[in-house]
Amino acid sequence: MKTINKIAFQDIESIPQLIKDFLNHKIEGFEESTFSLDNFEKQIHLKQNSFTSSQRNILSSTLERQLSGLKLSSKQTENIDHLRFPNTFTITTGHQLNLFSGSAFFVYKILQTIKTCTYLKQNFPDFNFVPVYWMASEDHDFVEINHFKTENNYYEINGKSGGAVGRIEINDTFFISEFEKEFKDSIFGTELILMVKEAYKVGNTLTEAIKTLVNRLFSEFGLLILDGDSKELKNQIKDTFKDELLNFSLHKNSKEKVDFLTRKYGKVQVNPREINLFYLSETRDRIDFDGQKYIIVDKNIHFTKEDILNELENYPEKFSPNALMRPVYQETVLPNLAYIGGNAEIMYWLELKDYFTKINIPFPVLIPRNSMLFLKEKTLGKIEKLDLNIEDFFQNFTAITNSKILEDNIIFNVLEEKENLLLNQFSELKTIAETTEKSFGNMVKAEEVRQLKSFKRMKKRLLHAEKIKKSELLERLENLFLDVHPSKNWQERVYNFSVFFADEGYAWLETCLEEMQIEESKLIIVAI
Repeated sequence: MKTINKIAFQDIESIPQLIKDFLNHKIEGFEESTFSLDNFEKQIHLKQNSFTSSQRNILSSTLERQLSGLKLSSKQTENIDHLRFPNTFTITTGHQLNLFSGSAFFVYKILQTIKTCTYLKQNFPDFNFVPVYWMASEDHDFVEINHFKTENNYYEINGKSGGAVGRIEINDTFFISEFEKEFKDSIFGTELILMVKEAYKVGNTLTEAIKTLVNRLFSEFGLLILDGDSKELKNQIKDTFKDELLNFSLHKNSKEKVDFLTRKYGKVQVNPREINLFYLSETRDRIDFDGQKYIIVDKNIHFTKEDILNELENYPEKFSPNALMRPVYQETVLPNLAYIGGNAEIMYWLELKDYFTKINIPFPVLIPRNSMLFLKEKTLGKIEKLDLNIEDFFQNFTAITNSKILEDNIIFNVLEEKENLLLNQFSELKTIAETTEKSFGNMVKAEEVRQLKSFKRMKKRLLHAEKIKKSELLERLENLFLDVHPSKNWQERVYNFSVFFADEGYAWLETCLEEMQIEESKLIIVAI
């Protein structure tokens, strides 16, 4: 394996403009939330002064209990102990409990979290930095997480939707036998099969399954796995939840940022609700307020103000944060310095800056996670043969395809030349016409539009004819695009990690870790 390119997110067409502007320090008010050693130094001092020894002890004890059924490495045990002391901080990423981890970027974001801790230790040797994977165990969208895909197959499990997915018990293991058939002859297929059987045995919950899998992959790196579905942890955020129920604080205090982001970038990633909490019973349902009582939406449950506050006081575990409140919960219970997430995650974190200030919790450094792409040498050879660059596949590839189809086409080149000539002539004519009367300039402009439409029609028909004539070239280009973008999506969002692990095993994880960028967000392309 060798890295052949690293493309900055700022140079990739499909990366949202908000992320590009954030990385380029172009969004006022977020200067201290971007990646820099100075910003990390500030975060260390802020978190030291705001995270108490009591909170540290609760966190360490919770981790010990939650991870007690796993075989922990010495580095994990050491990290749990370190968290009790004021010179230790976390770097966190979070993800849903997707079946067998879901798409490959699940692995990439965890490895980047691990490597960031190593980087910080090198730069701040007097402090300890612990990588944490936060399990989204309370999400209730089972359909979103109940499957994964390899190059050859699609795997899925059945289960009851509507409740916290982490509590779902596994009783459907048919996918394991199918998975075994696909990977039994792979070099590291036996290891993969053991992983899936160990994690997804009947009776395990999805929380236990992902915890088992993640620990098997990352225990030697010292990664700690935290489940937010915890009474002990939620006890620490009761005041914030109470404020949310009574005053709709997140909605009110994020409104200015949401309005700003909407004006500048269009629709925000997640719109705050008046109450950004769910109620957990056998299902997970939104909490609403009708002016007099609190309503559990889609359930026949109502609370008076006094009753819901008593419920929160006695049973905090029944209150579940939504996507926007979850970052607040996380930053309340962790001595956290930075969050590593996908572009969509980073975009909704940005909505929360003012709310964090209001509730007096340090807003962390935000790091858009790296992306990775593994391409076969054969595919790279085909790209080179067509005189293309890998970067072309992350720009407007339709325009690049059209350009390739019309390359060296004499008629097209003449049309381009004459169209440019026409534009210059009309520009000159419009300037002269307007010296006589302004309306003449408008008349010339209208004629220009009419004639340019004719050129566009001719070019469109020419392109269509050339596509038929060069159908073989077009097919080669389309197939190459699918080699780079399976299912017309980024590879990391389609294939499960098993596709790559099957041939390389834990060496593949080491390659990913070695090539992972820390100070910049990039797409890393590796030849295999």
